[in-house]
Amino acid sequence: MTLRHPIVIPGTTELPLSGAGMRIGLFGGSFNPVHDGHRLVVEETLRRLELDALWVLVTPGNPLKDHRDLAPLAERVRAARTALVHPRVRVTGFEAAHGFTYSWQTIRFLTQAMPDRRFVWIMGADNLVNFHHWERWREIAQMLPIAVYVRPGSSRKAPAALAANALSRWRLDEGDARRLATLSPPAWVYLHGQQSSLSSSAIRAHRQRLDAK
Repeated sequence: MTLRHPIVIPGTTELPLSGAGMRIGLFGGSFNPVHDGHRLVVEETLRRLELDALWVLVTPGNPLKDHRDLAPLAERVRAARTALVHPRVRVTGFEAAHGFTYSWQTIRFLTQAMPDRRFVWIMGADNLVNFHHWERWREIAQMLPIAVYVRPGSSRKAPAALAANALSRWRLDEGDARRLATLSPPAWVYLHGQQSSLSSSAIRAHRQRLDAK
């Protein structure tokens, strides 16, 4: 049996500082690469959810995606810190240091280690479409409130997705989004607003075409 050891990368795997009672958004992803669409989600959810902080969790790699063109974790963390500059935003790759593969592991760890923080999970609407494929997605919904931000191509699919229907009774009115962090899970909100057509996969494909010339 091959044992998996946590990856420790100095300067990239520390948890941000926080205090009791803070309303903290958790925005996870590969960020391969980070782009203006990510920045838009960060800025809009910070404002509309009235968060004290937002932690960008750069993952070792999405289990549902192909990792062949995945940039090194340290490189993605540095790029996200450069692109997502905001006094209330912190970027970390701490999941790698703990050997976490799935979001439920990260969420369970944070909510158990810091039960006096008010965590909110943040995802794009494209992720809500596939949320029912996530490992233990129902448990995730039971562990913390969720904010879903509209994404191009998913504005119609997301509200009708399997997970959205399963959690429909706990959907918060968009006008009450600022209350989300104070609610006990399950609770979620679908946020409409500005959209960016950029996507990491499209950017990678464009780079590959340029490299092939």
